[in-house]
Amino acid sequence: MITKDYCIAMAKYAAWQNQSHYRCAGEMTDADRRADRGAFFKSIHATMNHILWADTFWMFRLAGTPAPAAGTSPVLVHDDFEALRTARFALDKTMEDWASAIDPQWLSGDYTWHSAILKRDVTKPKWQLITHMFNHAVHHRGQVHAMLTQADTKPDDTDFMLMQL
Repeated sequence: MITKDYCIAMAKYAAWQNQSHYRCAGEMTDADRRADRGAFFKSIHATMNHILWADTFWMFRLAGTPAPAAGTSPVLVHDDFEALRTARFALDKTMEDWASAIDPQWLSGDYTWHSAILKRDVTKPKWQLITHMFNHAVHHRGQVHAMLTQADTKPDDTDFMLMQL
């Protein structure tokens, strides 16, 4: 099982990496951010949107924050980059505050939700879902990092051990 400290550290890591990626993406043209670079969601812009969309859904489920707007695409929450950046940084703050406020006993419970993908209710331990949420974002941020590097920007290292806690 994970601990409250794990949640705090992973929320800080996510914010640290997002700061780096959004800094680099902000130096690019909109066309360069939206260029098909061969990743699963094609572009930097779409992949960043997907990470925001997924994190927003998991925080809705786990922390009771607002869900993504009805009909929002998992690859286009915000068409405008500045709106995307603003929403990302706000959600990072929400995630850090949530992690800091977690009751360690809460982590040992289960959570049930209706999965649109599986078309049924699913129950899993909360600690597994939190681990999934953070791992999912790390996976897709790795794709963003690779696309930013290929675009000749200089994102920060991704090594967790280099982060200042």
